[in-house]
Amino acid sequence: MLAILNKEIQSFFATPIGYLVIGIFLVVSGLFLFVFTGEYNILDSGFANIKPFFNMAPWIFIFLIPAITMKSFSEEKKLGTMELLLTKPLSIINLILGKYLGALILVILAIIPSIIYVITISELGRIPGNFDMGATLGSYLGLLFLGGCYTAIGIFSSSLTNNQIVAFILAVFLCFLSFFLFEGISGFQLFGNSDYGIDYFGISYHYRSISRGVVDTRDLIYFLSFIALFLKLTHFRIKNLRNN
Repeated sequence: MLAILNKEIQSFFATPIGYLVIGIFLVVSGLFLFVFTGEYNILDSGFANIKPFFNMAPWIFIFLIPAITMKSFSEEKKLGTMELLLTKPLSIINLILGKYLGALILVILAIIPSIIYVITISELGRIPGNFDMGATLGSYLGLLFLGGCYTAIGIFSSSLTNNQIVAFILAVFLCFLSFFLFEGISGFQLFGNSDYGIDYFGISYHYRSISRGVVDTRDLIYFLSFIALFLKLTHFRIKNLRNN
């Protein structure tokens, strides 16, 4: 697994991909937070609050993470190296975890520099340093789990095709559905005044929950189960490729 992980990280930073991912995430979020007018602009709101960043990050991740993961298995299959990987004395789970962790580490590296936004917001306040540390840490934890879920979806999507563009589009679609579908259904109130907790099945519900700064074991179990589900689906797909 470590060999695959090392290969993935090197592949990201041996080319401009890794630097572009980190740069794009910071530039796009910075523009929306401080330059473009709208609901995410902190300067327009008049409040030194980092919450707009965490409200916007899931939208950026919906496109950014599939761009990271789209080549994970698609490129291997297109280049014909997938067969070589499957014949090596390497378990399928180690292969998948190596690919998954490699992409996830890049996502984490993109998130870390955003701490500068927290420092900036802290200094912009009437009383410097007067912000909700618990909610901020909870939001970062939620963002890490969100990145983990999107990465698992992206890895699975990449295992389905040898076309990176198709893998990207499929991953974007699945990430969007996973985050917004159940919340959207709940908002329509299809079952009357009671939505029967439909939004509980969506990532957005648990992302908002953990962003309040209260770490609930139910949210942790949801995120870990979601990641495990898509990694298991990827395992099933790769296992079929080996058998065929």
